[in-house]
This record gives sequence, structure tokens and C-alpha cells, in this order.
Amino acid sequence: MDITFPPGAYFSIAVIFLTVIITKVIVRRIVAPRPEKGSLQPPIASGASLVAALPTILTKGLHPVLHDLHAKLGSVFTINLFGLKKVTLLVGPEVTSHFFQAKNSELCHPDMYKFTIPIFGKGVIFDVDFETRNRQIRFAIDAMKPTQLRSKVDYMVHEVQDYFSKWEQEGIIDLKHELAEVLMLIASRCLLGKEVREKMFEEVSVLINDLCKNGMHFISLFFPYIPIPAHRQRDKARAKLGHIFHEIVRSRKISGQVEDDVLQKLIDSKCMEDGRSMTESEITGLLISLLFAGQHASSSAASWAGACLISHEKYLAAAVEEQQKIIRKHGQHVDYSILLEMGTLHSCIKEAIRMHSPSAMVMRHVKKNFTVQTREGYSYEIPEGHTVATSIVVGNQLPHIYKDPHVYDPYRFGPGREEDKAGGKFAFTSFGGGRHACFGEEYSYMQIKVIWSFLLRNFELKMISPFPEEEIDKFIPGPKGRVMVSYKRRLLVST
Repeated sequence: MDITFPPGAYFSIAVIFLTVIITKVIVRRIVAPRPEKGSLQPPIASGASLVAALPTILTKGLHPVLHDLHAKLGSVFTINLFGLKKVTLLVGPEVTSHFFQAKNSELCHPDMYKFTIPIFGKGVIFDVDFETRNRQIRFAIDAMKPTQLRSKVDYMVHEVQDYFSKWEQEGIIDLKHELAEVLMLIASRCLLGKEVREKMFEEVSVLINDLCKNGMHFISLFFPYIPIPAHRQRDKARAKLGHIFHEIVRSRKISGQVEDDVLQKLIDSKCMEDGRSMTESEITGLLISLLFAGQHASSSAASWAGACLISHEKYLAAAVEEQQKIIRKHGQHVDYSILLEMGTLHSCIKEAIRMHSPSAMVMRHVKKNFTVQTREGYSYEIPEGHTVATSIVVGNQLPHIYKDPHVYDPYRFGPGREEDKAGGKFAFTSFGGGRHACFGEEYSYMQIKVIWSFLLRNFELKMISPFPEEEIDKFIPGPKGRVMVSYKRRLLVST
């Protein structure tokens, strides 16, 4: 999910909001020392530390602050959220097992996720009861499971080949823009259907972009229905998308037309109560939620993978050499089984995602008390009614799990090291984990490997802009600004 924090238009709102925050924090206690072993209450981030962190949050984002709090307070600590709410952070595999595996009767999604209702629509995901949501998600998982998607590799390859065939012999491009475009083409063919891909791709792409850009401002998190221009644009885009998908669904049902895409699987579903099919509105909402949740995350991951790979000559050469070996064995053909042989490329992508996670933070609401024990031996009780969260960014960069965690080193996932597996079940959580793991993980890797295997085989690439900083105003932070890359055509052949 891409929660966009306030850029220029909302700076004045942020200033007012922070003024209230500072006032509340200052009148509260200033010091909260670390408890002795055996204490049941997690340490609390002091008011002084929160006030001191405000300039960092505004200029560098939240995650440097969380890194600092983790270093000072340990793997379990509570942030008194400006006197409005307490959020307890759980960082690292030793304390997140229950977080990722608990039943909904113990931990559930907090009410704040209801801000997605204007985006996804009524009657789906967070606008329905838990049982209905579970049925919808289970069917979405079935529609997106690897056995269903492996046959889509041919479609992905075709879209990638067709898109990059339009590049000149050499030139300069914004890599982030190019990858977003080709990923949208893949999504249109594999998820949305040929009607969108062949007849209304440009219109749907613009509408999806409007939905992403305007649907998750910081203010939307707290006031999703406030009538600001961004929300009006969001609602306008959602209404148009709803109309488009309604018409496609109705047309297929009336004509009996059957296609090989996820939309068709949603149309054919009998997953609701009493075995009924989903309505046009439910299909539309679930399809938009799948596209919305996955598209920006895949685009961010693909961009970071490319920026990291091109900027590290050693690993770029290793990835190219791997493609040469595969070409000697299979020629230029690529299918699902061949993607599985791209271990070096997979590790390069995974390492980029570890360092620049597409999911920044996950939150839950505590419905039943539970206890966690840290690797240092502290036991903490998390009470009912609390909000708990885990920072994926901090968890993926723990030095006791990952050697030199701020260094790009894809070989850390290779044979003989496998630092993520050695670190425990939830040492690598860029795609979540447990009961709520992202079911689009393999689909995302498939897309990115198809794209980058083609680029490595057919182009020499060189970064000409500085290595990008992260977008601090996004919940799914992609590279900030444009990622300018020069390219020159070549055809990689076996040697």
C-alpha cells in the first residue's frame, strides 16, 4: 500500500499538526528509563526524544528515528503517539512470531485501514466483516497462486519484448518511469484482461495513477472523506474505473466470453456465502485492491533492483554471466522453469528489496494480551487495546542477522551463508509473513526477473544520475526523483 505523506500542498497542515504534537509531548513526562529484566512494561520513547526527532522526521522520514529508538530501547518499545495513541514496536524475528502468526481473534487489522474504502470501494476488504473479507482474500490467493500464474510468463515475456523493442539503438531514459510502464502493461494483460490491454490501456493507466497519487495522502489516513481536491480526484478516478470494470464484467457474462486472466477467475468464483458468485461491484473492488496493492510495490522493487544492480559492477557482471550460461543451455527462450535457474539475479533483486523494502511498516490491533521475550532476556506483556507494529525496514537491517546490513551484498542469500534463513523464520519480511504474508510475492519476482533478464541480455546499462535517495513522503518508498540510465543495444550470446 502506498501511503503518501504530505508534500508541499499539505505542509501548512503538517506544521499545525506538529505544533499540537509538540505541545502535548512537552507537558508529558520527559524521561522513560529502560526497565530491569522481569519488568512487564516495554520501555517508552521519551517525550524529549520525540521532540528532538521531529526535524529528522520532516527531512529524512520516520525510519531513521525508528532505527535510533531500536538502538537505544531494544527490540520492544512503545511510542506514546503524541498523547493520542500508544503504539508498541516489535522488531526482529525473536519478538514478531506471534505478530505474524496470531489469529484474528488475537490480533486484527486496526480501524485505520478503513481509509482504503474510498479506494477499493464498498463491499470489499476493509468494508466487510472478517469472515467475508477472509472469503474474498482466500479466493484472491487462489487466483494469484503460483500454479495459476506460471502460464503467464509467456505473456510477461511478450509484453517486455514488445515494449523494449521500441527503444532506439542507444539513448538515455528514466528507468523508474520505463519500469512502471512495462509493469502496468503486464498487469493489464495478466490481471485486468485483454479488453483493457487492447482498447483502453492509456485511460486505465491514467486512472490508476490518479488513484495511487491522490488516494493515500497523510491526511487521508485520519480523514479519508474530507472534501479536499485530492480526494475529489481520487473519487472521480475510482468512479470511472468502477464503470469500466462493471461494463467488462457484464459484457463477458452476457456474451459468455472466457479469457485466461485473473479477472475471469473472479467472475467465475463461487466463493461467497452460500456459494454465490461475487457481484460486479465486489469483483471490481477486489480487482482494484489487487492491482493497487501490488502494482506500486512491484514498480518500487523493480526500480530499486535496477538501481542497485547497475551501480555495483561486480554483481552486474555476475548477473550477466549467469544469463550467458542460461543462454548456452536454453537459447533465448524464457519460461517459468528457466526463471527458477536465475539464482544470482534472484539474490540481486532480493537484496535490493531487503535494503529498500516495498512494505515499510505493518500494524495490528491487540484483542488479547500476549507476552514476548527478547533475545536479551526481557519479557514484556502487550495489553489488549494496544496497537502493535513492526518496522520491516529496521527488521531487515539487523546487524546480528545480516553482516554489514547497509552494504549491498546479494551473496548473503547464497549457499553457505543464507543469512535470512539462519536468522529465523521472520528475519526477512519485505513481503510480510505468517497468516498475512503477501500472496503476490512470487508474481512480483516473476515480473521483475522477466524484465531484468531481458534487459541484461539486450542492453549495456550505465547509471548517469547519482544513486537515488528514498522517497520519505511515501509509505512504499521508491527511488526519489528520476533514475537516469544510459543504454546501448547489444545481444548477449553464449560464449
